[in-house]
Amino acid sequence: MNYNPQAVELNDAIRSVNPHVFNMLSDKGKAIFFPKKGILSQSAEAKGSKINGTIGTALEDNGNPMVLASLGAQLNLTDNDAFNYAPSPGRPDFRKTWNDMMTKKNPSLKGKTFSQPVVTSALTHGLSMAGYLFVNEGDEIISPDLYWENYDLIFSNAYGAALKLFPAFVNNSSFNVDGLKSAIDESKGKKVIVILNFPNNPTGYTITTDEAAAIKNLLVAAANGGKEIVVIIDDAYFGLVYENGILTESIFSYLADAHENILALKLDGPTKEDYVWGFRVGFATFGCAKNSPVLYGALESKLGGAIRGNISNASNLGQTLLNNAYLHAGYDKEKIEKYEMLKRRYSKIKEIFKAHPHYADYFKAVPFNSGYFMCVRINTGNAEAVRKTLLEKYSTGTIAFNDVIRVAFSSVPIDLLEKMFDNIYLAAKECTGK
Repeated sequence: MNYNPQAVELNDAIRSVNPHVFNMLSDKGKAIFFPKKGILSQSAEAKGSKINGTIGTALEDNGNPMVLASLGAQLNLTDNDAFNYAPSPGRPDFRKTWNDMMTKKNPSLKGKTFSQPVVTSALTHGLSMAGYLFVNEGDEIISPDLYWENYDLIFSNAYGAALKLFPAFVNNSSFNVDGLKSAIDESKGKKVIVILNFPNNPTGYTITTDEAAAIKNLLVAAANGGKEIVVIIDDAYFGLVYENGILTESIFSYLADAHENILALKLDGPTKEDYVWGFRVGFATFGCAKNSPVLYGALESKLGGAIRGNISNASNLGQTLLNNAYLHAGYDKEKIEKYEMLKRRYSKIKEIFKAHPHYADYFKAVPFNSGYFMCVRINTGNAEAVRKTLLEKYSTGTIAFNDVIRVAFSSVPIDLLEKMFDNIYLAAKECTGK
């Protein structure tokens, strides 16, 4: 393939620091670049000119953005902060704020070198950009068998990858570390792509600190054996952990400097953490043991180019509002209040299962300790039949797949939780014919 000279420059920069990372890139990833020439560079050169006809925005005669009064009146922001484009990699001030927050929330990152976070249009877009940079048609992506169904659309439908699944749990209790190891050992070729999601959607499970260490060790062992491993870390529900002994940091903290053959890509953002589902703002951060500003700068440029060619940039308004919130004196207290509400619902569910051992006749809880969700596995019968019965006879909505029903306790008032599980019990009993 003939690459644009700007892509060749980035590829050479990556190869010069860590050729293993270059080998991990997809064909699209090797070809992409953030344009330093053309419209962007010419517009940058013209910045500050007395007469500037380069910018693809409409300005008033006084130089301010053209804004409809009916829109501007709804916002207590400057027109520039609300209505202008943001840079494709994101606003620099917002990226720095998130970088500082990420380090604070993951103290094990102190002293480690990782890239500056790049702003995506929320985590779903970050996953798609991960596919763009690292996934070729026919590649396998290793994942637990309980995973967010949108991975199918993102990785399989859009990029032609196949999800290679392993059972998520051993004896319905601990994370299946050995299953992950076997899936990696069985993978063909040097390149391996793994996706890890904690707290997990759909199960609401986060690994223990011991399980996190075991995962790191098996990945390092595979890397020592010659595997070149991309670990995509889906941290959509980061921070919502409700038990002691559970990993409170992202597994990115363990993997960011684990091995020169391991590239960790942390995808996170405020959607679930800060309850702004419609803002569509997220982040992507790279970490690798063998790195330099040159390597990270090249990866950020490639990601920035993929974003520019895909959506141009994420919402400037969303970035502005969030950055202001993060710097607000009341932010930390507000986060704690919402966390405590979710934790109370989690604790209530634990109490409900303890008080109703007869539930086990028809379903058992899948391990859960964090996040927005929990799942029950139907002992006999069809989970879809139970779901339909719940909806039609008990006015109770759930999500069903295979033999599992997912419950989003994040959206159920605490005083309705017991009724909901009683309804699941009655529906499951009915569907077994007993």
